[in-house]
Amino acid sequence: MMANSEEVGNKQVIFKGYIDGVPKISDMELKLSNIKLNNPSQQALLVKNIYLSCDPYMRGRMRDFHGSYIPPFVPSKVLEGFGVSKVIVSDNPNFKAGDLISGFTGWEEYSIITKTDQLRKIEPDDHIPLSFHLGLLGMPGFTAYAGFYEVCSPSSGEYVFVSAASGAVGQLVGQLAKLHGCYVVGSAGSKEKVELLKNKLGFDEAFNYKEELDLDAALKRYFPQGIDIYFDNVGGDMLDAALLNMKIHGRIAVCGMISQQSISDPKGIRNLSSLIYKRIRMQGFLQSDYLHLYPKFLEEVSAYYKQGKIVYFEDMNEGLESAPAAFVGLFTGKNVGKQVIRVSHE
Repeated sequence: MMANSEEVGNKQVIFKGYIDGVPKISDMELKLSNIKLNNPSQQALLVKNIYLSCDPYMRGRMRDFHGSYIPPFVPSKVLEGFGVSKVIVSDNPNFKAGDLISGFTGWEEYSIITKTDQLRKIEPDDHIPLSFHLGLLGMPGFTAYAGFYEVCSPSSGEYVFVSAASGAVGQLVGQLAKLHGCYVVGSAGSKEKVELLKNKLGFDEAFNYKEELDLDAALKRYFPQGIDIYFDNVGGDMLDAALLNMKIHGRIAVCGMISQQSISDPKGIRNLSSLIYKRIRMQGFLQSDYLHLYPKFLEEVSAYYKQGKIVYFEDMNEGLESAPAAFVGLFTGKNVGKQVIRVSHE
């Protein structure tokens, strides 16, 4: 408990209003307000935000659509997303001052968190960077784990294709597939990312989709025998090409559609008839459907990382003011690895 009510400045990123296309920096604004560092009420927490996560799903929250699994952002209010935070004051018996937590928080320096049921307490570990709780050990890492093992139903020796393969999710999918005994090819959007996939992340092959005039031909070159598993992070033309190259009884895990420039006017998929004659299973999923597996995931992936069996790349931006540009950069592939904002030093 804290008796004083010191007031401090609180930088915030405000969501200006609903959008349809790709996010722009001007859709957000930086604002300075004040916050009292005193007792929150009704079992809430007052936290200092250390790291914030930039994730593509957040674009869906910027449109005026209420039929999704997560409600839209509120215009003129602070953006929110996954973060790693330190508890400053607690009115909740499950948390105390000094605890490190991960979960939904505001895009601001200090936040009051009222919904505490989904928060996770972080056990500090000298061998694992704290920011990894937003990537490797957070929502993207768990998305990779649940999507690969539960949706893709992999077997050793199968041929796996991963799009956006150097991103927050894709880099772990590829490494899990290699550990499972699969042959893995990834696509990415720059020479630097392709080198990363082949030389640091252990993919068997990788290619720059921007240099391929014909994606179908590219996939036939890398998978002459066809694809057993396609882990799809991009949708669009790449999904269409993959449909032509799946093997019989292939599986497609639909994780993201970052290629769709406009959410309200998406491009259609032409090659869905492949689903029939190749008996393909194509399934969308959310990591939140598999939360019962999270403890097992945390234990397994932490151990892999500490043993040096997997690596994980982050793109770290300094300061809350860098957050809007970093978020917008996701949609042009500026980030190399998981995009994180460092708001403060612990």
